[in-house]
Amino acid sequence: MDYVLSGTDYYFFTPYVYPSTWPEDDIFRQTISLLIVTNLGAFVLYFFCATLSYYFIYDHSLMKHPQFLENQVYREIKFTIQSMPWISIPTVALFLLEVRGYSKLYDDIEFPHGWLQLIVSIISFLFFTDMLIYWIHRGLHHKLVYKRIHKPHHMWKVTTPFASHAFHPLDGFLQSLPYHIYPFVFPLHKLVYLGLYIFVNVWTISIHDGDFRVPRMFRPFINGSAHHTDHHLFFDYNYGQYFTLWDRIGGSFKNPSSFEGKGPHSYVKNMTEQKCNSPSENGYKNEKLGNGELKKIE
Repeated sequence: MDYVLSGTDYYFFTPYVYPSTWPEDDIFRQTISLLIVTNLGAFVLYFFCATLSYYFIYDHSLMKHPQFLENQVYREIKFTIQSMPWISIPTVALFLLEVRGYSKLYDDIEFPHGWLQLIVSIISFLFFTDMLIYWIHRGLHHKLVYKRIHKPHHMWKVTTPFASHAFHPLDGFLQSLPYHIYPFVFPLHKLVYLGLYIFVNVWTISIHDGDFRVPRMFRPFINGSAHHTDHHLFFDYNYGQYFTLWDRIGGSFKNPSSFEGKGPHSYVKNMTEQKCNSPSENGYKNEKLGNGELKKIE
């Protein structure tokens, strides 16, 4: 974050906001600046990416699903707006430690070993954070903490991209914690860290976007939107973030119902077809069975 902080200081804070006598490396000034930059950046990233996903990727037919809530999009956005500033407070504390040099973030890349280290660090970041998020996420489903902390995110059974950041503040911070732990344990290039921070936020939006299309060869390995949708619907499965590895190790993997033709899209499609084929005009009516299916009776 020191690149971002230096840029905003140079172009905005120093010439237009803070008195010239206030040093840029003052800890209180850095804290205030990081709070502003972190919140502004998070909201811009959230609204920009979630809006693009909502209008160009998200299948709006899912809004016909019976578990899609009234005014759900508005409620997802409202919940996010209320939570993000609180999530930013402990996040900024960790950013401040990074900016002040307590992490293993670095600037220079030496050829050729530096580039190899950079590639390895990206791969290890993904697997390290995926592992920790799996266990944190699974822990948040424990009966002692679920109701108070994680249940708000499970209000959204059939999600939209705007549900991606609609967390209780403590929930949101805990699930982001592995991203901040990594550069205190392992070396990581500063620009790579910034890029990965943006990537994980975009990924979080993508697994809530209802687009279940994944190349068949990657389906057994990638924890995509189809996997995460089943997590929201069936609760005890698919806790992972990027990969299915830890769900398989932990016995919580579930093959997505959408890949078997039983997911939300299929349900909405069947429901629409049943309405179109309604026999009301030939003396029949529909009776709803306990399993959600319809049968015709005279």
